[in-house]
Amino acid sequence: MSSAEIDNKTCWFTGLCRETGLKVTPQRVAIYRELINTDEHPSAEMLYQKVRELFPSISLDTVNRTLLTLKEIGAAFVVEGSGDAKRFDGGMEKHQHFKCVKCKRIVDFHHKPFDVIKVPGNIAKKFKILRKTVYVEGICDLCLQK
Repeated sequence: MSSAEIDNKTCWFTGLCRETGLKVTPQRVAIYRELINTDEHPSAEMLYQKVRELFPSISLDTVNRTLLTLKEIGAAFVVEGSGDAKRFDGGMEKHQHFKCVKCKRIVDFHHKPFDVIKVPGNIAKKFKILRKTVYVEGICDLCLQK
């Protein structure tokens, strides 16, 4: 992602914080910027290691709570998984995920027909659908080469 794109998304993020009543803190902005500047779908621990370079006194708990807050306000989401540490994604555009069951790598992909998955009528009538996601597991290309 270019620095201009990161700056634009950061501007959007600070506006979203203000709209939702959150203080715009340097730590919160740094966590968000690190999240959107990677395609690794990092865990809180991974982001903590990065942000700690800028803010040595930041705690893992602060990073974790901030990521959960980003999820709540719609600036990030948790990539659904199967029992591993929560992994986060700051890319809010429509896309799907592939997760390697061996190395745990998560790869974004976009398949347009998945954007319009129909929810069965009995579910759509009974519940309020907030998000539809497609999550695929398998063995990635790098692991297959080994």
